[in-house]
Amino acid sequence: MTADTAKPSRFAFPDSFLWGSATSAYQIEGSPLADGAGMSNWHRFAHTPGRVRDGDTGDLACDHYRRWREDVALMRALGMNAYRFSISWSRVLPQGRGTLNAQGLAFYDRLVDALLEHDVNPMITLYHWDLPAALEDRGGWLNPDIAHWFADYAQILFRKFDDRVRLWATLNEPWVVTDGGHLHGVLAPGHRSLFEPPIAAHNLLRAHGAAVQAYRAEGRHEIGIVVNLEPKYAASDSEADIAATARAEAYMNRQFLDPVFLGRYPDEMAEIFGEAWRRWPAQDFETINQSIDFVGINYYTRAVTKHDARAWPERASRVPQPRATHTETQWEVYPQGLTDVLEWVAERYGNPPVYITENGAAFYDPPVAPEDGIDDPLRMAYLRDHLRAAHAALERGVDLRGYFVWSLLDNFEWAHGFSKRFGIVHVDYATEKRTPKASARFYSKVIATRGAALEMA
Repeated sequence: MTADTAKPSRFAFPDSFLWGSATSAYQIEGSPLADGAGMSNWHRFAHTPGRVRDGDTGDLACDHYRRWREDVALMRALGMNAYRFSISWSRVLPQGRGTLNAQGLAFYDRLVDALLEHDVNPMITLYHWDLPAALEDRGGWLNPDIAHWFADYAQILFRKFDDRVRLWATLNEPWVVTDGGHLHGVLAPGHRSLFEPPIAAHNLLRAHGAAVQAYRAEGRHEIGIVVNLEPKYAASDSEADIAATARAEAYMNRQFLDPVFLGRYPDEMAEIFGEAWRRWPAQDFETINQSIDFVGINYYTRAVTKHDARAWPERASRVPQPRATHTETQWEVYPQGLTDVLEWVAERYGNPPVYITENGAAFYDPPVAPEDGIDDPLRMAYLRDHLRAAHAALERGVDLRGYFVWSLLDNFEWAHGFSKRFGIVHVDYATEKRTPKASARFYSKVIATRGAALEMA
């Protein structure tokens, strides 16, 4: 059989599909105060004793700030044609507003040019959790003025990079900012309050909308938002479990997408927060409900959900699945959930263009890479099965345009410090040596064959 008559792969992806990896500034860059940069709330949080495992900080991280050329070359060597990264707001604007730090902006200027020289399309995320500490001191996401501060910051970047950057994301996972940072206190800024999350969430959405408005005035390409989605499945057919599942799904999955697409919050939010819930002015939703060009979806796991009166604020908790494979973060490996959530977004919001902006798994890897490399079969299987699940959504009509593995590099995993390795490229934190894992070589084959390697795996 000749190549011309060979049977097409059942896992073929479109020629225009973007194959990439994703990172964030504080997790990989290091040098957080270098060359005139200001302090972020994550720098402050990580340096607060007891906040991060083993006292780890992002002071060095993966040293990407100095090793970015090596990292861009790695992407190209693996065949990637896209890279999603975030910009450190406080590196560009040390006080969050006002005086521009030219050296900080120049770092990203060099990075964008290098990516394009290697035929790698940049996707810039404006905000991936690291807020300038100077703005945190003024209330952070609880201050209504932050929507304007964010739009002003975004405008600087649009004017600098939109001639070369075609894909922009306003926020990364605003749910985590509110739930981890303002409700449970396990992430920066470390607050624990029932009353703060609705305020922070609303201001994040107002900031998103204001940035989209600024982009429509300045930009010529595409802008969207990135959300983490976790499909919820009721543990039983009892009314209590079904109602709990609806609350959990509204809280995590619809809280940020409904206002963007439908111009309103889910009805369940008032029930979830009770007296802490607010009624917001109609004009706020005119700002939030801007037309966007795509949705970025971060998917890692699902939740089988039951009613639990002790689990605040949703009164819902996760039912363990002991027979399933779990990652080092104790997340169940459930590829079908990716297909389900992609189809859910398509059905509920009119099938907008979507990118899988994060998908990956933390499994154990040794601190130092052996001479014969790192074999990571669990991560390879995770990627294979989730890419197959993504293809299934494509076949069912979902407008899926790209996939970004989380992450290019092992990195600073927030409150977990350096204890969880998500990278397809191993980082020896003592030397900063990079070593592509078997999963990186597998992903490279998938890219080179436009998905056909998924059939052979």
